[in-house]
Amino acid sequence: MDKKTTTKSDVWSGRFSEPVDELVQRYTASVTFDKRMAAFDIQGSLAHAEMLCAQKILTEQDLSDIQRGLAQILEEINDGRFNWSIGLEDVHMNIERRLTDLIGDAGKRLHTGRSRNDQVATDIRLYLRSAIDAIDGLLKNLCNSLADLAEKHYDTILPGFTHMQVAQPVTFGHHLLAYAEMFCRDIERMRDCRKRVNRLPLGAAALAGTTFPIDRERVARALGFEDVCRNSLDAVSDRDFAIEFCAAAALVMTHISRLSEELVIWMSPRIGFIDIADRFCTGSSIMPQKKNPDVPELARGKTGRVNGHLIGLLTLMKGQPLAYNKDNQEDKEPLFDTIDTVSDTLRIFADMVSAITVKPDMMRQAALQGYATATDLADYLVKKGLPFRAAHEAVARAVRFCVEHNCDLSDMTLEQMRAFSPLIESDVLGALTLEASVSARAHIGGTAPERVKEAIAYLRKRLET
Repeated sequence: MDKKTTTKSDVWSGRFSEPVDELVQRYTASVTFDKRMAAFDIQGSLAHAEMLCAQKILTEQDLSDIQRGLAQILEEINDGRFNWSIGLEDVHMNIERRLTDLIGDAGKRLHTGRSRNDQVATDIRLYLRSAIDAIDGLLKNLCNSLADLAEKHYDTILPGFTHMQVAQPVTFGHHLLAYAEMFCRDIERMRDCRKRVNRLPLGAAALAGTTFPIDRERVARALGFEDVCRNSLDAVSDRDFAIEFCAAAALVMTHISRLSEELVIWMSPRIGFIDIADRFCTGSSIMPQKKNPDVPELARGKTGRVNGHLIGLLTLMKGQPLAYNKDNQEDKEPLFDTIDTVSDTLRIFADMVSAITVKPDMMRQAALQGYATATDLADYLVKKGLPFRAAHEAVARAVRFCVEHNCDLSDMTLEQMRAFSPLIESDVLGALTLEASVSARAHIGGTAPERVKEAIAYLRKRLET
């Protein structure tokens, strides 16, 4: 293979009288990171070449040579034998130069009717579309892991919290399904974003379109795009789709971060609701007893990284006039890193959730603290005919009594309870158990064990689509 070093000025040397400064060359090059789009660049070039041939702009021989050359280049890239040159600036020029070296003038004709502006916009969309499809699958895997764990603990009781204070008993399965709902919304957002990603910019050329009789719809069909971008200026300068993806990704990571926070709290020995498998944890360099939940902690931190990429892209675009500007080269690294971070995190979390060990006794012990069934006592009084606000006041006084006497509501005698309301009868004792409390929430979306099982089945059905 030709190992010749090529300077950027070789590509358009006719316009310039001196070579590009070496530092400027490194500063402006993108091939070190955009080469990951190589397979999609080749895919787009093949569709473009086939269209040019169908439109009689390229000959059948040119098309055959281009197909043969691009196939060899893809093989070289996949095998790690391709010679990437920073002097050729980006993935597009590296592939084009190698193609020309392999097949001669036919390689030079490939760029007819297009610009790097619409070419890179197409590559990014192809790459992102593939990434979204993969993330869709990873989100499903995580939801299935949550469903599996929820199914094992559909009736395991733990305290539910508001303001980080004990509120009411819930089942652990119900709690896990709350996160599954978040990730299902993430799936919906990603799929909706994909619709706007899946529009073809190719054919816009540099900014104004091309004088050649191209068939954009043919290229769109060949590449699986649902539509073409309808304005050439917008087609090459639009990065809304990347921003929208990063916004959806930031929400994914926000949900991951919320789950991470709970996993960290639950694993603390002071709480002890769960244990995370050793392979997701690390120790301490000085304290031999430590088992640190590093994966959830780091995921919580990486959320800020993804949020930062979203802000970075918004800032990148906010002051750009039409049409394409070199600023847009800065869109790829934050986009790529967002894809990598979200993908790796989802992959790890699906495995980690599947390996969680639950400690039901610790959960139950915690649920028996903090007067978690106080609302059940208020509901009991309402069903006996007391207005809710009056019932609320009566139970509040009962709780204050329990605080002062260091006991739970269920520890009071019937006589003590009746001091707060004469409507209380012996059947109250059954209403104040943890099992009765969760079972009473038997409506759709409630924490009753039978409803949790129904919700799991419904979730699995949703994940089939």
